[in-house]
Amino acid sequence: AGVIVKKVIDDTPEVTAEDILPQGYTTSIVNQEGTVLEQLKDSDSNRVYKKYDEISKYMGDAFVAIEDERFYQHNGIDIQGIIRAGVNGVMNGFHFNEGASTITQQLIKNNVFPNFIHETKYERIERKIQEQYLALKIEKQLSKKEILEAYMNTINLGQGCLGVQTASKRYFNKDAADLTLSECT
Repeated sequence: AGVIVKKVIDDTPEVTAEDILPQGYTTSIVNQEGTVLEQLKDSDSNRVYKKYDEISKYMGDAFVAIEDERFYQHNGIDIQGIIRAGVNGVMNGFHFNEGASTITQQLIKNNVFPNFIHETKYERIERKIQEQYLALKIEKQLSKKEILEAYMNTINLGQGCLGVQTASKRYFNKDAADLTLSECT
């Protein structure tokens, strides 16, 4: 098993902090007064990037509470979450339906492994090992705030909305900075 894991890690793509940032943004055409005349976007670019401080504080708190409650304590992988998911999978007849991916791993999955939805079972296991390896590397290069900012600008929030700003405008017709706690959750 150790040889297989070593090969999977050796086959991991070279990834830097720059590589896990979201790609593709909405382009706005404005007149001299700054009025938006037209927006150009496709399915991979319906995103308006916002800095961490331009997003409601509740949004980061909500993602951490729901997606990765030990985000501020772990180093990119959540050993406790992995053990919990493994035990629950074994207790449910070896059906592993529960994830243990951290926010950092999800960010890597979305921006480095975009074809994850078409994976075989073996490819999924291989990707999870590579995600964990890369998460440990990325957490040494970026702060938790930088990781959470990139995640909040990457995440698909339904109806073609990539990132919290686009979703905030779509669902609440307001800027992400103005979202309430209930809207964020």
